[in-house]
Amino acid sequence: MTLRFGTAGLRGPVGEGPDCMNVPVVVRTTAGLASWLIMQGHAGGTVVVGRDARTGSAEFHTAAAEVLAAAGFDVVALGRPLPTPVTAFAVRALGAVAGVQITASHNPAADNGYKVYLSDGAQLLSPADREIEAAIDAAPAAEDVPRTPVASRGDELVERYLARVAGLPRSPHRTLRIALTALHGVGGETAVAALRAAGFGDVHVVESQFHPDPAFPTVAFPNPEEPGATDAVLALAAEVEADLALALDPDADRCAVGVPTAQGWRMLRGDDTGVLLGDRILAASPPGSLVATTIVSSTLLSRLAAARGARFAQTLTGFKWLARAGEGLVYAYEEAIGHCVDPDAVRDKDGIATAVVAADYAAELKAAGRTLTDALVDLHREFGVHVGGQVSLRVDDPARIDAVMDRLRTAPPDRLADEAVTFTDLAATDGPLRTDALVFEGATLRVVVRPSGTEPKLKFYLEVVDERDRPAAEATLEVLRGWAASLG
Repeated sequence: MTLRFGTAGLRGPVGEGPDCMNVPVVVRTTAGLASWLIMQGHAGGTVVVGRDARTGSAEFHTAAAEVLAAAGFDVVALGRPLPTPVTAFAVRALGAVAGVQITASHNPAADNGYKVYLSDGAQLLSPADREIEAAIDAAPAAEDVPRTPVASRGDELVERYLARVAGLPRSPHRTLRIALTALHGVGGETAVAALRAAGFGDVHVVESQFHPDPAFPTVAFPNPEEPGATDAVLALAAEVEADLALALDPDADRCAVGVPTAQGWRMLRGDDTGVLLGDRILAASPPGSLVATTIVSSTLLSRLAAARGARFAQTLTGFKWLARAGEGLVYAYEEAIGHCVDPDAVRDKDGIATAVVAADYAAELKAAGRTLTDALVDLHREFGVHVGGQVSLRVDDPARIDAVMDRLRTAPPDRLADEAVTFTDLAATDGPLRTDALVFEGATLRVVVRPSGTEPKLKFYLEVVDERDRPAAEATLEVLRGWAASLG
């Protein structure tokens, strides 16, 4: 077995052999990428290489930069561990022909990865992935690939990125206390600098999780969506009487938002943050601007866009699709706490910029005696209560996923939660939304079922809409959870 190259680049455990992340694998992968770039007419162009602070990242970063330099590219090797959005920003800012970020994002501590941006600043997309994989297969053995030492540079790009992010707020209000965690990743220093540059100086951090640590010692999984991962920042928010809690994932391309409620602090769902930020950004955008989300996200953004005179696009999951949703894109999000709030600068999810925009909105609301929770309630009053959730069935044998999908395809239910539903098999449709996913829709509910693209899981994305009755909507949601769990 070998570690295969796809639209997510590479991601896998650090170790020896062709099925793991190691220097020889990175060398041959970069040789293949360099060959492909030359074939595309990009010989001698600029390539940005960045990294996080995971195990092996420094060595992999050096290897990638040296192979690209030996192949004749002008390599901008960022000199220290930095958030993934900085690399994405640098590709567009420099007019680079590609970017490479050494990161495994929010994967477990044992993993690392190799992420590629194309010249448009967005993530790799087919058929480029297959073409690069073929070039990797044709690359020589790692010891035969030329390498040329590269001096680190690019500090000015970090300053340019911070200046761009600091310019995103549109409210004059800055009175806001923020609690923040970096979850042992590389986003802490940059996030605090961005918030302070934007005028938010009252930032309290979870010290035990602030500095990069590839062991991620205080969390079982370094993912703000995982149970328990945000406990420390919510406790800090309560302790310091914060107005807003922010949790970055380890490479800081994703940001979860926490808010105080009458029942205590809680994290907003990605869909909740998505519609709040969508409304915020559309309020300052020209009529006809485009917002986008994915087939597994809430339907609320589409209703919001129509009411605000904006256009709406729905894509497959992943920012490789969202960033290319169409002309005039001003905002895109996916329910897995990924938000693209400044597509002109970063054509990918950006947790640092999201933190600044969320803080700006929260500060404006605070000045009016209101909160993000109040703003969300207002949207639910306008468009109906939207509640949602996810059920993930983890399996030991991937054949079980195929078996459940086949069962649902051949004998789809015609009622869920005592409501008549229609059934759409997206794998049997034509067009841009063709994918291995099943959609069940009723008058008030929607369920999307799809295999995970990165883990041995079958995922169910659930949404219930009720005009006013949240308890009724949540009760229906629990029925859907039970049905999904029963299929495992």
